Amino acid sequence: MQNVLTSLRRLTKGLLKPATPSGDLVSQTRDRIVVVISGVAMMFLIIEGRLVYLAVNAEQSPIANQKSNIALTAARPRILDRNGQTMALDIQVQSLFAEPREIENPDETYEALTTVLPELNFDTTMRRLKSGQGFVWIKREITPRQQADILALGLPGIGFRGESKRYYPGGETASHILGLTNIDSQGIAGVEKHLDDTWLKDLHNSGFDVKQELAPVKLSIDLRVQHFVREALSEAMTKYRAIGAAGVVLDAHTGEIVAMSSLPDYNPNTLSKRLRKDQLNRMSGGAYEMGSTFKMFTTAMALDSGKVGINSRFDARKPLKIGRFRINDFHGKKRILSVPEVFIYSSNIGTAKMADVVGIEGHRAFLKSLGLLDKMEGLELPEVARPSEPKKWKKVNSITISYGHGVSTTPLQTAVAAAALVNGGKLLKPTLFPRSKAEATRLSKQVLKPKTTDMMRYLMRLNVLKGSGKRAEVPGFLVGGKTGTAEKVVNGKYSRAKRFNAFLSAFPVNDPRYVVLVIIDEPKPEKGQRYATAGMNAAPTVANIVRRSAPVLGVKPDFRVRDTAILSSYRR
Repeated sequence: MQNVLTSLRRLTKGLLKPATPSGDLVSQTRDRIVVVISGVAMMFLIIEGRLVYLAVNAEQSPIANQKSNIALTAARPRILDRNGQTMALDIQVQSLFAEPREIENPDETYEALTTVLPELNFDTTMRRLKSGQGFVWIKREITPRQQADILALGLPGIGFRGESKRYYPGGETASHILGLTNIDSQGIAGVEKHLDDTWLKDLHNSGFDVKQELAPVKLSIDLRVQHFVREALSEAMTKYRAIGAAGVVLDAHTGEIVAMSSLPDYNPNTLSKRLRKDQLNRMSGGAYEMGSTFKMFTTAMALDSGKVGINSRFDARKPLKIGRFRINDFHGKKRILSVPEVFIYSSNIGTAKMADVVGIEGHRAFLKSLGLLDKMEGLELPEVARPSEPKKWKKVNSITISYGHGVSTTPLQTAVAAAALVNGGKLLKPTLFPRSKAEATRLSKQVLKPKTTDMMRYLMRLNVLKGSGKRAEVPGFLVGGKTGTAEKVVNGKYSRAKRFNAFLSAFPVNDPRYVVLVIIDEPKPEKGQRYATAGMNAAPTVANIVRRSAPVLGVKPDFRVRDTAILSSYRR
């Protein structure tokens, strides 16, 4: 444009060059100037008209076609684990589009494209090619080879556009944590959806620079431990022929989720259809009766109330009758049991009597204070199930709930509540993002007396030494915990053939740093064994996780601690 104006000035200057003209010459010169100016004006009108045309038709272009295209091409932030390892990132891919207005023969174009992309649907593709629009998608995310082959066809009205595609280097490793994005690079599950819901979607919609690189997002996950947990669960599913398994490693003092896995899982890089029903995140997205792991909370409640002491005793010689219900023990000792014995022998009768000492209202209030009866708030995942409880608690409800039947809650909530039982009584909300111990303390809620948690650590360790948790023992790491073997409800009735097993633990129990929970859904007896209880499968799976994870988490084995010294302090 500047060159045109310069030429115009020079031409005008030449035409108006001073002279001594006659009347005719002046008239001729004026006419020439008018003609030149008219020609230049016409040229400007043509240029302006062309610009207006391009501006109008740009609305049909692949860049300005729709508002969502800004979000489409905008990069998502990389997601890192706590050590800076990449868990999710954007990669560039090419997508195929067409400009139907520029296509003279849609049939020939379709036939040519199918020589490279035979999967193209005839009806859908032809409808788009004949639409007369300025822009339509033909195939998203094609390979470099497909792009080269289509270019070689030399088809008019066919083009390519670079897009960002989400890639997960670990594949299935942390799929339920990360979630995934759709073809438009929008988060639809897991942390990816959380990022969209909290800030990323608004940032995209505001029209920020699509070339801008966003700061990475760091999670509390340790990819090494995540791998160990998933591998241990996979081995357990195979060994015990289970339909599912899940596990979590939780920092007992910050509430950080260090690892969390649920099987069956999925590969977010290749997922093209909706998740199957069995691919849900069992840790946070499923609610289950947690069985005898709930005896930890009943025992803690009784001890914290002050109405029961560590040396209190309960008569477990006969079944407990409540109306038409009869409460018995799985392997009853048929005698009076101390609190530690009730715990390590997992006595339903003794546990029910402890709950009865506290009372129905006190029992419900205690579980509610631990967050076990309410939907978990604040977790950075959309997949969170809501617990269920009886509409009205009666004595029979309190009794069955005392040993884990009658209330359904998520396994993750169970692990979070267990952290309060060993960390001095502080309830922490779980998080998938880094959190300091100071911040966690500020956000925590005191729900138990520190003395109560000391007694619970003693009982948990005793159960691994002498009770149902023996197979969870890892020399040097002082694991403590409680088994839970719950019958699943099938067609409204408890089935003895289908179990939901769990082992809820902490280590090192003399100064707990981590809570580990493993659940195994419908396990079968290991080859050569008669039973498929939690002590036979969930407990050794926890041991497998602790054995491999403790060293990378900086927990050093300590063989100097004598368990007799730990246990003797509560035998008085």
